[in-house]
Amino acid sequence: MRYLSALLLIIFLIVTISTCSTSPAVVESPKSYSGFGFNHIYVVSHGWHTSLVVPSVNAIAAIPELGERFDGTSYIEFGWGDKGFYQAQDITAGLAVQAMLWPTDSVMHAVGINKEVSAFFPVSDVQFLPMTESEISLLMTFISGSFARDEQALLLPTQDGLYGDSQFYTGVGNYYLMNTCNNWTAKSLKSFGMDISVTFKLTSDSVMGYVKKHIKENAKPQASPTVQ
Repeated sequence: MRYLSALLLIIFLIVTISTCSTSPAVVESPKSYSGFGFNHIYVVSHGWHTSLVVPSVNAIAAIPELGERFDGTSYIEFGWGDKGFYQAQDITAGLAVQAMLWPTDSVMHAVGINKEVSAFFPVSDVQFLPMTESEISLLMTFISGSFARDEQALLLPTQDGLYGDSQFYTGVGNYYLMNTCNNWTAKSLKSFGMDISVTFKLTSDSVMGYVKKHIKENAKPQASPTVQ
């Protein structure tokens, strides 16, 4: 009887997860990622979680409301994750299991950065990618579509963020085992033309491994970005 109950629970979870939204959806890029350009973004791994750092001028142009919160910053970091786990002050095993096995609401995390990105995240893995105007526009279309909005199409702030000048907002889509923060980062990369498989990019190592391999195989001389 115990095994039957466990089997029924597994079947229920599989059926539930298979009907869950995989939003936010990838933006279809008409071209492959070029590997060059004067716009500079960063892919960041904080250990278990990955994020994207985008110049504020591009972020605010795509999401004007962010200008009210992050005016004067050089960059904005964006991350997507489970509402309960990501916003929790104290991480528990129960929150972690719930986030992975049970579809939950999501949030977006935005952080204003006013220094060189590697200096802001000295213990994180930070990888630099140059982009064209069209590529960063596609990226920001995806990121903008990751924020939920109210009837007036306004962002929905929830609470202060985790560090620095930061803010949580209600996100789009459900977080669960096959739709994690690292899947979200992979979708971001795919949205501007990177040939990355989204489905199995469940860990930060798998995302960062792809980015580093791409950089190594397509290395081109680039000017080092500086913060004005």
